[in-house]
Amino acid sequence: MTATSSSGRGPRRLAALTGVALATGTLVASGVTGLEPGTARASSHREAPLISGQPQYDNTDVYAFVSPDKPDTTTIVANVLPFEEPGGGPNFYKFADDAQYDLHIDSDGDAQGDLIYRWTFKDHIKNGNTFLYNTGAVTSLDDPDLNVTQTYDIELLRLKNQRVKHSTKIADDVPVAPSNVGKASMPKYEALRDQAVRKLPGGTTSFAGQADDPFFADLRVFDLLYGGNLTEIGNDTLKGYSVNSLALQVPTAYIRESEKQPIVGIWATTQRKSASGHWSQVSRLGNPLVNEVVLPLKDKDKFNASHPKNDGDFLKSVTEPEVPKLIEGIYKIKAPAEPRNDLVSVFLTGVDKLTKPPKVKPAETLRLNTAIPPTAKPKRLGVLDGDNAGFPNGRRLTDDVLDIALQAVEGELVGTKNDLGDAVNENDQKFGKSFPYLAVPTEGSRGPLAKPATKDAQGNLLSGGASTASSSGSFADDTLIVSAVAAAAGVLLVGLGVGWWRTRRRNSYV
Repeated sequence: MTATSSSGRGPRRLAALTGVALATGTLVASGVTGLEPGTARASSHREAPLISGQPQYDNTDVYAFVSPDKPDTTTIVANVLPFEEPGGGPNFYKFADDAQYDLHIDSDGDAQGDLIYRWTFKDHIKNGNTFLYNTGAVTSLDDPDLNVTQTYDIELLRLKNQRVKHSTKIADDVPVAPSNVGKASMPKYEALRDQAVRKLPGGTTSFAGQADDPFFADLRVFDLLYGGNLTEIGNDTLKGYSVNSLALQVPTAYIRESEKQPIVGIWATTQRKSASGHWSQVSRLGNPLVNEVVLPLKDKDKFNASHPKNDGDFLKSVTEPEVPKLIEGIYKIKAPAEPRNDLVSVFLTGVDKLTKPPKVKPAETLRLNTAIPPTAKPKRLGVLDGDNAGFPNGRRLTDDVLDIALQAVEGELVGTKNDLGDAVNENDQKFGKSFPYLAVPTEGSRGPLAKPATKDAQGNLLSGGASTASSSGSFADDTLIVSAVAAAAGVLLVGLGVGWWRTRRRNSYV
């Protein structure tokens, strides 16, 4: 089903309707158009009522893939704290110090974790008599000018029937990469990020810190599925935002049951400590978009507190998904027949002969077949385009999960061929070629709208480029007047801007 129209904007031109999906029948994520970064929602970002007010505990995305440069290892990335605006100081972004961030691994398909990598964090402040995150230019993670820092521990828990049988601390007081304050504060941020990549016992490597949000999509979907007219698509709404990332690279042999049973299920949870000292699970995430758009409002908080072994409670939302009905109602594209057992295979059991364990118990986990080697030229549509190393076989950073999910929910797996998508096919920043692979976060002092500073003929500081001054001292519409003020021993520069107006029309179509 290829969507077409003579104008490129009609209801059949659904190659633009993206963000509306999930490999389980889902709408994708919401957003607000305009200057970026602005308020938005994305893949399991702010997906449930309770967690939306607790961003430090909110799991946003999970990725799992065979490491392309070390194919005997598996890389797992779990992100939290969505929509980090780059200039959000002076209190920049940190992990919660009253949380347990867990990465769960099910090695045998019984919907129960066999391994848990548990991260906990501690806060450190060198000088409480200043408001500054850093008191000078920071050149290393142990620099005395880095005033606010965090460290983490990792416990490796082995479980049997959901009970801990053995616990080993594999990381102790490891430094976290700081938020990217800006070039004056952190002139070589990439070096700081590299210092936060640490070797652990047993061939494991870890990273914790801020990163560019790797999720990419046009998120104007909640405005009645792009307003019902598809005139604004192709805008990466997550451009310029950051997240806090937890990343592990582990020997594959350690996490899978055996070479004969190489399929693992992976998900992330966050537990928060109450005033009474008890731990409560407040967030859970495996596949992208599930809790946000597959489940109805009445089930969202319940899912966040639940365990995969109880996912039969949510089966109806998968077999009778809401999204195809919404698409049919607005765009008159007929929804595939129910029950949607094709979505059950992607969402709950794994795909037969690819990601389905031999004795699987249906459960919502991100399933990865670790026996499938990485490909030198990944295809963004993964399995749908013949690339079995991609989503829904795990999830790589480059996988276009929105387009994959949209095509699946509209019947790709049951013979209804279509090329639906949102015209956002890749992340705005390139990913790295070695662990942790994530792109570095946007600088706080120069968010996505900033331009290189220039001066006029009189030496007055202007914003980027081609601004001109009139005889009365006013400036052209697309300029920003900046006043630079030195403070805190010349370390802090504050830019104050007025008179910025920018209009933009997006008319790109797939």
